[in-house]
Amino acid sequence: MSRKNYVFTSESVSEGHPDKVCDRISDAILDAFLTQEKNARVACETFATTNRVVVGGEVGLSSPERVTEMLGRVEDIVRDCVRDIGYEQDEFHWKTLQVHNYLHKQSAHIAQGVDKDGAGDQGIMFGYACRETPELMPAPIQYSHAILRRLAEVRKSGAEPTLRPDAKSQLSLRYEDGKPVEVTSIVLSTQHAFESQTSADVRAIVEPYIREVLPSGWITEKTAWHVNPTGTFVIGGPDGDAGLTGRKIIVDTYGGAAPHGGGAFSGKDPTKVDRSAAYAARYLAKNVVASGMADRCTLQISYAIGVAQPLSIYVDTHGTGSVHDSIIETAVAKVMDLTPSGIRKHLGLDRPIYARTSAYGHFGRTPEADGGFSWERIDLAEALKSAV
Repeated sequence: MSRKNYVFTSESVSEGHPDKVCDRISDAILDAFLTQEKNARVACETFATTNRVVVGGEVGLSSPERVTEMLGRVEDIVRDCVRDIGYEQDEFHWKTLQVHNYLHKQSAHIAQGVDKDGAGDQGIMFGYACRETPELMPAPIQYSHAILRRLAEVRKSGAEPTLRPDAKSQLSLRYEDGKPVEVTSIVLSTQHAFESQTSADVRAIVEPYIREVLPSGWITEKTAWHVNPTGTFVIGGPDGDAGLTGRKIIVDTYGGAAPHGGGAFSGKDPTKVDRSAAYAARYLAKNVVASGMADRCTLQISYAIGVAQPLSIYVDTHGTGSVHDSIIETAVAKVMDLTPSGIRKHLGLDRPIYARTSAYGHFGRTPEADGGFSWERIDLAEALKSAV
């Protein structure tokens, strides 16, 4: 029997966090290649530090000439990303930073399996959904993202001109009878403009927005607040701490409330099952919960490199299911083609929709008209019920 009364914590980081700057650049490069060809191959890694961005990895298009042309655009893509995030500080400025581009052609030995619709690598991927929020996401990570997304909005609009891009949030929620009922602590560290600003000054800026996004009644007199607890936070971003693509995989998914297969998402084209199958697993788990068959669902899929069909499908509804987990396992395999090409087709993943995923979570977002966050749709619920 799972616990019903406990405190659980998750964290998020803003688009200006050094690792997220790198995720954004990697995904923007992926989008640029997918704009050229829907079958583009990209495995892009980014490293950022003081006034320097290093990009490397493997890319592929239908002709070497097109690859050369795209590689010539990488520096502009990097600068555009950094400018949009908002970095114009002395030691990390979109105009003056140095860009080093080490992208090269994809390995033919990797391509041979993918070209036959095999998985781009072996691995295990997890999806999860629960009824804690309207988005069917765990509440601690969903609201940690919401806080930072709201602060980014008011920073970029000019409503809060002393906020800067680098920030982290953390929420500890008390659960009663398995449901979140109270925030026991809030941690918020945000970069700001002036050394004269105290932690109290920063709290006065951010507190109204935090209260705005959290459900009514969750913040109480007992809630502990820790806003910029170390004091001054003026030096931020890659100037304050180096960043790397793929280093925030728990922030990207479920905040630790569910398992993670280990593979990062950003910078990988959808032939990489690290990304596409994790999206499919979330899609299926969310539709299981949306269908009413369970209140919680964890779903695992596994693959072998060069092999199209998944090796296994595992479902755990944590004792909340109205039908047996094994029946749901059989149903999900019936309603969706889980080969790499089947996933890409079903979810429309061969499109430039990835830069927007690089901050504030890949899951719990609103499906968009151009196909962004298609894995958040709940259009498979009826088919799942019919299959069961």
